[in-house]
Amino acid sequence: MRFPLALKVSLWLLLNLLLLAILGGCWLLNSGGPEDKLAWSSLVSGPAGRSAQALADVTVSELRATPRSNWDIALQRASEKHTLPLALYGQDFNLLAGNVGELPDSVISRLQAPRRDPPRPGKLQDGPPAPRHLPVPQTELREPHQLFRTGEPAAYWFTFQHGPPGRPREFLVARIPSLWSLIKLLDLDILLWLALAAIVCSILLWLPFVAAHARALRRLDRATEAIADGRFDTRVPENQLDELGALGGSINRMSGRLDRLVTGQKRFLGDIAHELGSPLGRMQMGVGILEARAPAELQPAINDVREEVVQMADLVAELLAFTRAGLRQRDALRVRVELAGLAARVLAREAATDAVTVDIPAGLAVLADADLLARAMGNLVRNAIRYAGRTGPIALRALRQETLIAITVEDTGPGVPPDALDRLGEPFFRPETARLRETGGVGLGLAIVRGCAESCGGTVHFANRIPNGFVATLRLPAAG
Repeated sequence: MRFPLALKVSLWLLLNLLLLAILGGCWLLNSGGPEDKLAWSSLVSGPAGRSAQALADVTVSELRATPRSNWDIALQRASEKHTLPLALYGQDFNLLAGNVGELPDSVISRLQAPRRDPPRPGKLQDGPPAPRHLPVPQTELREPHQLFRTGEPAAYWFTFQHGPPGRPREFLVARIPSLWSLIKLLDLDILLWLALAAIVCSILLWLPFVAAHARALRRLDRATEAIADGRFDTRVPENQLDELGALGGSINRMSGRLDRLVTGQKRFLGDIAHELGSPLGRMQMGVGILEARAPAELQPAINDVREEVVQMADLVAELLAFTRAGLRQRDALRVRVELAGLAARVLAREAATDAVTVDIPAGLAVLADADLLARAMGNLVRNAIRYAGRTGPIALRALRQETLIAITVEDTGPGVPPDALDRLGEPFFRPETARLRETGGVGLGLAIVRGCAESCGGTVHFANRIPNGFVATLRLPAAG
């Protein structure tokens, strides 16, 4: 299964942006100690948490300006304003005001300051260490703003530790029910929209670049396929000032050289066949005169010579037909051709009216060169009669397939070896290598069919029938 280049580049772009987002998130979050592996507190303790810090500072200021008896009302108003449950806890985590539900033990344990072990009985407690080793109390090291994640489904707890020095500390706690609520609290939703806009802008910026290169590659692919099918007049644009433009120029030069080479070969064969025509005609005339004057004992030898001359004449005729079919590809006149009338003329010329069943709807027509199409149909009918025999059913059919007309010639003969199907239509290729020359042509019949079909702007396909038989299908543009 192949994936378009544009899809691959787009996916790599998205993966790149996703990797940058993950790295940025890890840098932002991974600044805590081992007890807080995700370091959620870094979101609220630094510049990124200014909105959460402002919420805590304003709420605590309002509580300080409010009598203790009205703290519940003040926290209720703050909760409704920020759409977050708020509560105030004492140093021993006794609820002073508000309601956030049950405070998880994991949050409490991480907010509690470490306690010193009691002295052993009968022994005085050790004095403080030397001043240069005196540790800073843990409560002084702890950031006042902290964020914790607990439970499944996840809930987030934002805490603010406040209180004057030397006095019991209090904790303002906000329960954040979801990640989206946390994002809104931290005003990160704006950053998310900006990131999404950056992704969209990046895609829109890259899309024309990727689409242009994908179109160029598709053109190159179609051109190489056409050249592989023998259409050497195929050309691609060379206006791109990059490696693809250089590749297009190389393909054009290659197709041009192949075109000149193949055309030269066909002209060479045609010239040879044309030059051989006159000597062969004189040889046939001479053999006829010799046959009329020679005694009876020389007649078998003269018959052998006549058969050889006939074989050479047939070869020259097929060479001429093959070269003409190929050389007329550029100037073939494509007109509306009624298939029913053309099929009747072809069968009459081949004397195969009684041997072939015709199934062609009246009025069905194609755009083609009438002479080339008649030659292709005649070769296919002659080939079917040669290998299937006149006693076997041979069918000539035509039907519309969307914008194309499919013309098929089917027989019930032996068919061809499966490994030879792809080579049918090559000049001088005969699938039955051990076949005597008397049983058939020289391997140009189907090559002429292919050349005629391509000159008419169509294609030809060969296949074996099941359980036995052979079918050749011509597909040509339908006439409107």
